[in-house]
Amino acid sequence: MGNLLRLLSRDDTPKYDVFVDFENAQPTQMEEETYQIVNDVLQHSKRILFELQLYQGAGNAIREFSKLREFYEFSQKLEAIVPRILWELSSGPLTPTEHLKMQQALVKQFAEMLDFVLTFDDLKQFKMIFSYYRRTVNRLRLANQDPSDDELEIPNELANRMSLFYAHATPMLKVLSDATTRFVSENKDLPIENTTETLGTMAKICQRMIENSEFCSRFHREDTILFVLRVMVGLIILYDHVHPVGAFSRNAHIDVKGCIKVLKDQPTNVVEGLLNAFK
Repeated sequence: MGNLLRLLSRDDTPKYDVFVDFENAQPTQMEEETYQIVNDVLQHSKRILFELQLYQGAGNAIREFSKLREFYEFSQKLEAIVPRILWELSSGPLTPTEHLKMQQALVKQFAEMLDFVLTFDDLKQFKMIFSYYRRTVNRLRLANQDPSDDELEIPNELANRMSLFYAHATPMLKVLSDATTRFVSENKDLPIENTTETLGTMAKICQRMIENSEFCSRFHREDTILFVLRVMVGLIILYDHVHPVGAFSRNAHIDVKGCIKVLKDQPTNVVEGLLNAFK
């Protein structure tokens, strides 16, 4: 709370008037190869969210366990594409703003990754499925019926890794944060500022797009504003994980104060969950 109060008294940082076409950006020839690789993963992410949103409760055990496995294995696919898209958006001679202007299709995809991560973690249905899985396994073991791999379709070693994954309150966000941190640490020739300033600049641009009524008027879908807000929050959280001093430092390349104000200007029922993400 102290961090938040200090931020609310801080002067506004510069805002960038850049319109990113989050609805229709198409890849340039230079973006095409990475775009197609990332697109395959994003299409899978849409199917996962659709399945979660339809989930009504415990059903067939094998089918439920298969969903858990699918979600976990998807997190590994997500983890694998993070370094590629971050490299495209933060390396080379371009400034962060130039990257965001000239590589809008990849920026859109990175935004969709953040949107998926926050949406998945917020749905919580995966927690219900995992709880059902744990209850079933424990029941079988108490009855001296050690669950076989055939019954659960999940080998013990994989089940242990999945348990660690689902133990986190926000498992997909942890995967994304860890992958970004690893990208920074493993690419020692790429200054950490390249990555953090790209994240910070993208958050500022999201903030400015919501503040600018002319930009908002260019959106064709009603849910695009919420999409941009969710991406903005995801960028702040990711920045806070990756930057050595975090997003709440006075020297951070991010305007958390302005972003919070933008959120508070929206209907409470729409952004309550996003504001809670800062707690």
